[in-house]
Amino acid sequence: QVQLVESGGGLVQAGGSLRLSCAASGRTFSSYAMGWFRQAPGKEREFVAVISWSGGQTRQTYYADSVKGRFTISRDNAKNTVYLQMSSLKPEDTAVYYCAATTDQQVVAGMPRRVDFGSWGQGTQVTVSS
Repeated sequence: QVQLVESGGGLVQAGGSLRLSCAASGRTFSSYAMGWFRQAPGKEREFVAVISWSGGQTRQTYYADSVKGRFTISRDNAKNTVYLQMSSLKPEDTAVYYCAATTDQQVVAGMPRRVDFGSWGQGTQVTVSS
């Protein structure tokens, strides 16, 4: 399994931006599909975004409807890092954000589930004030 460490969370005003980073250990980072999930207090952990592994001709991404057009997931395999650029943030985006990894490349074909991912980071808090 790959080890994941998130960073970049913080407090931001509504309408602002943040970029989360997730640093991965291991030489096989490029073979993993990488995802972001979030969990607000009292709620279930929910899918945010996913990006395919680095093979193939096209790198695929998939987003939850609630963040589509505002968030962008990307990866830099040279740095073993996946990013989540968040813009036009809303108070309802407040949550702990988790990075996750999986070798199941089918996760980019539709709505990924938490159980589809075998490796998780410890999470980073994002708070959006109104």
